[in-house]
Amino acid sequence: MQDYILVVEDDNDINHMVCELLGNHGYQTTPAFSGTEALLYIERKAPAAVILDLMLPGMTGEELLEKIKETDRGISVIVASAKDDVHTRVELLRAGADDYVVKPFDTEELLARLEAVLRRNGGENGTGGSASPVLHYKDIVVETENYKVTVAGAEVVLTRREYLILELLIRNPGKVFTKNNIYESVWNEEYLGEDNAVNVHISNIRQKLARANDTENYIQTVWGIGFKMG
Repeated sequence: MQDYILVVEDDNDINHMVCELLGNHGYQTTPAFSGTEALLYIERKAPAAVILDLMLPGMTGEELLEKIKETDRGISVIVASAKDDVHTRVELLRAGADDYVVKPFDTEELLARLEAVLRRNGGENGTGGSASPVLHYKDIVVETENYKVTVAGAEVVLTRREYLILELLIRNPGKVFTKNNIYESVWNEEYLGEDNAVNVHISNIRQKLARANDTENYIQTVWGIGFKMG
């Protein structure tokens, strides 16, 4: 199941842009244009995360953040605001915000911060619970507690980084990851756009999976964007 993200932003153009960006990267999105509207959506279904503007009509973003955390502390909240003073950021983080981006924000930065808070807070739908120790995709089984991967019942031996890439993709099967996303998640270093390491590791994973079952195309290349489970 895809992560469901609630985008709370009263500017129609910005809201549409963020929803389109997240949708293109495999997320389900719902736009909300006020705090009261956002709360109605949250009551119906808790999102995995909320992208929250502060300057909202009626209820302020600060008030909405407080109500979200009272409703379900497992819902991740990323504040996206033009307010860039340190005091505001510190107060919001202390109030329960998981992260803060300053407008105008870089889209890659927003995606990276969203991925980071979802990983930290335990996955989908705002549950905040621990991730399942066994992942399934088609005939791939990943046992995350002992880093074991089997395909069609046959064990596939992966290097540490190959394993981390495969686990990242399988945990988010509908999502397209850029090379930047993969590199920074697995290597924990800034991606400079010139390293071919991600392509090499993806190629190695494909070859190893194909040895176990050559009838499936598990990892798709989304040209001009990145990779996802196929």
